[in-house]
Amino acid sequence: MVLFLGIDIGTTATKVSVADLDGTVLAERAASCRVDSPGPGWAEVDASQWWDNVTALVPQVLQAAGNEPADVRAVGVSGMVPAVLCLDGSGNPLAPSIQQNDARAGREIAELRTELTDADLLARTGSELTTQSVAPKIRWLRAHRPDVVAATERICGSYDWIVTQLTGRRATEANWALGSGLWDMRTGDWAHDVLRSGGVEESWLAPVRRSHDIVGEVTQAAATDTSIPAGTPVTAGAADHIASAFSAGLVEDGDVLVKLGGAGDIMLSLTDPVVDERVFLDHHLLPDAWMLNGCMAASGSVLRWFQRELAGGATFAELDAAAGDVPAGSGGIVCLPYFLGEKSPISDPNARGAFVGLHLGHTQAHLYRSVLEAIAFGFAHHIEVFEERRLPVGRVRVTNGGSRSRLWRQIVADVLERPLESLVDHPGSGLGAAFAAGVAIGTLDWDDLERFVHVAETIEPDASTTTRYRDSYAVYRQLYPALAPLSHRLAASQTPTQAEGP
Repeated sequence: MVLFLGIDIGTTATKVSVADLDGTVLAERAASCRVDSPGPGWAEVDASQWWDNVTALVPQVLQAAGNEPADVRAVGVSGMVPAVLCLDGSGNPLAPSIQQNDARAGREIAELRTELTDADLLARTGSELTTQSVAPKIRWLRAHRPDVVAATERICGSYDWIVTQLTGRRATEANWALGSGLWDMRTGDWAHDVLRSGGVEESWLAPVRRSHDIVGEVTQAAATDTSIPAGTPVTAGAADHIASAFSAGLVEDGDVLVKLGGAGDIMLSLTDPVVDERVFLDHHLLPDAWMLNGCMAASGSVLRWFQRELAGGATFAELDAAAGDVPAGSGGIVCLPYFLGEKSPISDPNARGAFVGLHLGHTQAHLYRSVLEAIAFGFAHHIEVFEERRLPVGRVRVTNGGSRSRLWRQIVADVLERPLESLVDHPGSGLGAAFAAGVAIGTLDWDDLERFVHVAETIEPDASTTTRYRDSYAVYRQLYPALAPLSHRLAASQTPTQAEGP
């Protein structure tokens, strides 16, 4: 039997899946990753969790599938992008990975925007300087962790590091390069002025490869650790949101995917590249296509915060049941979900979360529903951006952990006022990366994707909620500009110790 192994280094969990030539996912397993936030807006991960999870999960998946390791013909790895991991000369992490939604480098972003005013970054790199950009984070490290920078011999992303762990070979996948803000699309080379301003050494960066390029083969040491046979080809991998969108069937111009993960992504498949300061541009897995990526810093992570801090550990099923009894509009509460600042479409690391409209008649259920609605409003804001640019917006699909919530899916369909095709049990990113690996070895063709995609349910929008949600969304859109000066004042009031963390 021919199998393809997919590994996904997600924001809050590592997932491993194995699929066959018919597109059947034979088994999948997941293990959690702890995201730490030792300072305001910080999001970092001890990378050793990723490798520990991979070595534990691969044997479990193969055993659950009832197959032998020798059946694995290729491996693809996906992950959040662009995480920043500083490595020493032996490839060992020198500090926790700074995650893509980490907002600690607000001051450095402002400084670099001033220094690079005339650099035309949007046209050259596909995005402006934001909390996602790598250069401000390296500048922050130079100021606050010079010991780490002094020992650094390479920087890479989450899945790039796992590829190196498996093969012993270095590569930078093209979407990490593009998403980092360090890659110049016009020249097909690193943007040297951005490297200099951010203090990024070009020698730290590995050659750029596309997702379906084979980087190397599984080494004997990695084979011993993971049970993947030595010599198995490993591709450069893929950004998780791109791999997930592709494996959800986003192949036509105007296809949309809503990803309800720890962060919130909304993807638009395009034939031609489009740059807009409010969203990110990405390479599609398909060789000659592109994706626009709206990425909200906090989505499911806000729900986990609510569950932990405000709901006494109640299960999400219990929270959904209670919130389902609350009418659309959450009794007049509108939430701003900017609990980690915000990436797109406002690009403001100093934005802050808020609940507005509270009165003594409100309950925990009202608050929880308002969070679900707020994240849906964030997706609607992105659709508004796409439509302003007169881009095609066609079928809309939804995936990831949050898509298991029937209530949340209905809210998203109602807010977007569009049918929502649900791929609830779709394995997502790992399958997309595994598929690209199958293409790399010549066993699969891009057109074979159709048999891998299965729509479980189409949720129609409820017309009775239209007026209520339009009113709430209008308030949502006005709240950020109204509260931004106060949010910035509160962010600035943090003492240096609070702002910099331990």
